[in-house]
Amino acid sequence: MNRTIDRLKLIFLALFGFGTVVVFVYHAFWVWPGQRCEAAGKWWDGSTRTCAQPILISDITGRTVGDKREEAAYKAALAKEAQDAAAKAAEGAPEKAASPAAAK
Repeated sequence: MNRTIDRLKLIFLALFGFGTVVVFVYHAFWVWPGQRCEAAGKWWDGSTRTCAQPILISDITGRTVGDKREEAAYKAALAKEAQDAAAKAAEGAPEKAASPAAAK
C-alpha cells in the first residue's frame, strides 16, 4: 500500500509541476505581451501573437469622419480636374515660350 501512495504522490507532484510550467508559459507568451501591447494603445491578436498599430479609415480613404461619401467623391473629382488643368497648362507653357523664339 505504501508503494501505491508514494507512486500517486509523485504522479500528482509531477502533474502539479507540469501545470505550473504550462500556466507560466501561457502568461509569458500570451498574457503579458498582450497587456504590454494594450497598455501602449495598440491592438493585440492572441491567435497570431501580433501587436499592431491601429490605422484610422480616414487615413486610408482621405475622408474625414464627418464627410459623406458623395461629398468626398465630389471633392476628389474637383481636385482631379484642377490637377489635370494644371498638367495641361504646364504642357502648353513651354510651347508658348518656344513659339516667339522660333518666330524670330
